[in-house]
Amino acid sequence: MKAIDVFEEIYWSLSANKVRSFLTILGIVIGIGSVISMVAIGQGAKSNIEDSIASAGSNLIIISPGAQRGVGMNVSAGRGSAQTLLQTDADEISKSVSLIKSVAPELSRRYQVTAKGKNTNTQVIGTVPAYMDVRKVEISNGNFISASQVSSFDKVAVIGPTTRDDLFGVDFQAIGQAIKINGIQFKIVGITTAKGGSGFSSPDTNIYIPLSTAQRYLAGDKYLSTISVEATDQDSMAAVQDQITSLLLMRHKISDPLQADFTVMNQADIVATASSITDTFTMLLAAIAGISLLVGGIGIMNMMLTTVTERTREIGLRKAIGADRRDISAQFLLEAVTLTFAGGIFGVMLGWVLAKLIAQFSGLTTQISFSSVLLAFGVSALIGIVFGYYPASRAAKLNPIEALRYE
Repeated sequence: MKAIDVFEEIYWSLSANKVRSFLTILGIVIGIGSVISMVAIGQGAKSNIEDSIASAGSNLIIISPGAQRGVGMNVSAGRGSAQTLLQTDADEISKSVSLIKSVAPELSRRYQVTAKGKNTNTQVIGTVPAYMDVRKVEISNGNFISASQVSSFDKVAVIGPTTRDDLFGVDFQAIGQAIKINGIQFKIVGITTAKGGSGFSSPDTNIYIPLSTAQRYLAGDKYLSTISVEATDQDSMAAVQDQITSLLLMRHKISDPLQADFTVMNQADIVATASSITDTFTMLLAAIAGISLLVGGIGIMNMMLTTVTERTREIGLRKAIGADRRDISAQFLLEAVTLTFAGGIFGVMLGWVLAKLIAQFSGLTTQISFSSVLLAFGVSALIGIVFGYYPASRAAKLNPIEALRYE
C-alpha cells in the first residue's frame, strides 16, 4: 500500500467519527498541556531563585548555624534553626580572616507587621550597616541602618517596596511612618530599591532593623541566624571558606570537622542546592501532570480497540485481497500516532497559554523551555506507539475468513 493511500485511509477513518476522535485527542491535549505548564512553573521558580541568590551580592559566603550529620550519627539542629553562632564569632571573623571586604551578621525571622489597619507577614532582618554592601541592598528613599542606631537599640526600620505597597499603598511616601512588628512600634527611615522577584523569597518584601533591637525586643536572645561574608574576589573564595571553617572550629572547640555545628557555603553551593530542590519540585509537578497523559493513552487504546471491532469486516476484506499483517498493523498504529501527534501540537499550545495565564494572574514566574516542548512531542508519539500497538497487533492477527463472517 502506498504511503499516500495509508494517510488518506487514516483521514477518512478518524473523520468518520469526529466526536470520538476529538474527545480522544482532548485527553492527550490536556495531558501535554498540564505537563508543559507544570514544568514551566518549576523552571520559572528555579530561575527566580537563582536570580534572587545572584542579586544578594557577589563573592558571597554564607555561614549558618547547625549542620546535618552523617548516616548513623546524631543529628544536630537543622541548618539555620540551631543557636550556635554569636556576635563574637562575626567579630572574630572580621578581625582574623584575611581576603574579605565586609562581614554582616543577621538575625532573621518572619513576623506579623501592621500599619494603618493593614497587615502582612514578612521576613524581618536584624542586621548591621555592612549588610548593605555585602548583600548589595540599595536605598531608593531615606537611609539604611546606621552604626549609632545599632548601638542605641533604636526601633527604626527600612522596608522593601512590596511591603510598603502592601501596608500603605503603591508608591506611598512612607518615610517617618510607624509600623508595628510583632506588636512593637518602629519608625520607617528608608525604602529599598526594587529588585524584582515574587513570593516569600523576594528581597522587596524584607524589613531591615538594627541587629541589637531584633535580639533584645523581638527574638529575646543573642544568637545569630546567619553571618554573611564578602570575599575580595572570586579567586579568594575557597581560601576564605577554609579560614572561616578553621576559625569557627577552634572557637567552638570542635576537633572533628564532621562534627561542626555550623555550615559554610558560597554562592555556587547555594545555587546548586536551590537548583536541586527546584528540579525535584519540577519533576514532582511533571509526574503529577503526567498521570493525565496516562489516562489519555488509555483513551487512545480504548478508541483503537473499538475501531478494530467496528472495522472487522473491512480488515477481513483487505486481507482477502492481499494485505498482509504488516500493512494492517501499520495502518492502525499510524492512526494512533496521528491522534497523539495532533494532541501534542494542541497540547503545546494549551501549555503555553496556561503558563502565560498562571504568570499573569498568580504572580508566579513561569519559563517554557524548548526541551520541554520537544519532550512533549516525544512523549505524545511514544504514547501513540505504546497504546496503539496492542490494538494494531490485534487487528493484524484477525483471521480473514472469520473477519468476513463478523456481523
